[in-house]
Amino acid sequence: MVSRIYTNATVATLSDKLSKPYGLLEQSAVVVIQDRIDWVGKSKNLPQTYQNFPREDLGGKLITPALIDCHTHLVYGGSRAKEFEMRLEGASYEEIAKAGGGILSTVTATRNTSEEELINSALPRLDALLAEGVCVVEIKSGYGLSIEDELKMLRAARKLETLRDVKIKTTYLAAHAIPPEYKKNSDSYIDEVVLPGLTQAAEEGLVDAVDAFCEGIAFSPDQVDKVFQRATALGIPVKLHAEQLSNLKGTELAARYQALSADHLEYLDLDGVKAMKEAGTVAVLLPGAFYTLRETKLPPIEDLRSEGVPIALATDCNPGSSPIMSLLLIMNMACTLFRLTPEEALNGVTKNAAKALGLGHEKGTIEAGKDANFLIWDITHPAELAYQAGFNPLFKVVRGEFE
Repeated sequence: MVSRIYTNATVATLSDKLSKPYGLLEQSAVVVIQDRIDWVGKSKNLPQTYQNFPREDLGGKLITPALIDCHTHLVYGGSRAKEFEMRLEGASYEEIAKAGGGILSTVTATRNTSEEELINSALPRLDALLAEGVCVVEIKSGYGLSIEDELKMLRAARKLETLRDVKIKTTYLAAHAIPPEYKKNSDSYIDEVVLPGLTQAAEEGLVDAVDAFCEGIAFSPDQVDKVFQRATALGIPVKLHAEQLSNLKGTELAARYQALSADHLEYLDLDGVKAMKEAGTVAVLLPGAFYTLRETKLPPIEDLRSEGVPIALATDCNPGSSPIMSLLLIMNMACTLFRLTPEEALNGVTKNAAKALGLGHEKGTIEAGKDANFLIWDITHPAELAYQAGFNPLFKVVRGEFE
């Protein structure tokens, strides 16, 4: 039997069963058997049955759950550094998009990039996340906008999981933008590309969830509803880019489908918040996009708190609106820009991020029965993770696999 005890640690369990902030346990131990956590508690209370297990004394270091990046566009072709300059010169996100830039410029580059090239270009971005202790990454399609190219992106994302020690969750996002060949006929794009492409992706086992961009520059609630109907028929959970630039009530639509998450949410109203609470839908906030686009409309943090909607955080790593590959930086941004507490930020990249991917039963907290996938940090208090920017105190990644 493969087993180990990590002792003399401060453990941020994030467990709802503990009333202390962070579910914090000091001078504590974590027992791992095979690939599962078997026991967590004060070292002095360690049961006799574990006394002969191999031990690793952590000298007071901090243990947290592994980090989870629950919203990324990590696989894409090309660069949009020029658009970064345009925004600095005053062009808005919508103006860039309407001029044929934005997402569509990445679509052109992605279509002209092979699957192997997509993989090779994504690996350094993925490695940057892994270096900070990210062990689960969601990756969306959405830059192919043809059946062949959307599937190419999903295959590339799946391949990354075989090249690195990481769990990848793939999301089909063909309803991301309207390609040039369907510029004046978005309904036909839904019928001829998005829906049949989704069916094919499902048949090939390439999709874990379905997403869409519900916005004036993208797709209407009625069009998204059609996509979600197909996803439901295929037994695939949904999520939604909603209320980023305006309030089209997309979040309420997502809630009707018991969506895993609704993401962005700057223009979310109280009705949408209440719908999310009732549906058990996680709010995924993306401070990187807020920062990059120099937004001023804050998500309704107080409403989300008061209604008890779980708040997750993610990098939204993409070439246009959030070219950010640091989840630790996102934690700092969430505290500084959105006024989240450091505890809310840590919950947002662990426990609530797991819920946003349908993984809450196995990841996101340090509790008996959960995956033995956690991080050891060379710090003594979890607030330091959100406090410091540009510094990575990761000491070790534990995956429940020992020699």
